[in-house]
Amino acid sequence: QVPLVESGGGWVQAGGSLTLSCQASGPIFGNYAMAWFRQAPGKDREFVASIEWSGPYTAYSTSVKGRFTISRDNTTEDSAYLQMNSLKPEDSAVYYCASRTGGASAHSDRYDYWGQGLQVTVSL
Repeated sequence: QVPLVESGGGWVQAGGSLTLSCQASGPIFGNYAMAWFRQAPGKDREFVASIEWSGPYTAYSTSVKGRFTISRDNTTEDSAYLQMNSLKPEDSAVYYCASRTGGASAHSDRYDYWGQGLQVTVSL
């Protein structure tokens, strides 16, 4: 069972916006950080953004900083969001939500739980 369920991907024109959502579908105990990664065809999975359990401590890759915003809701539901603005064709990829107990990391192999992936396509 995949503990994280993503939604919100799709197609958008360059300069547009999309918001990705990630909700925990099962019990994830303890304090945990959440992150978004992405993988384009023929490329390695790369870090996009992360957020600590307590917030507002966030980190971004240089390629998305200033355009993307990560946030989370620890109150009503275990959810994380990625607001993506000023999208570029090079942002096209499959986006993955991930979580891990403890502090956030930019390394994908340190995450315990993953979503199924969402396709985001940005066209000119």
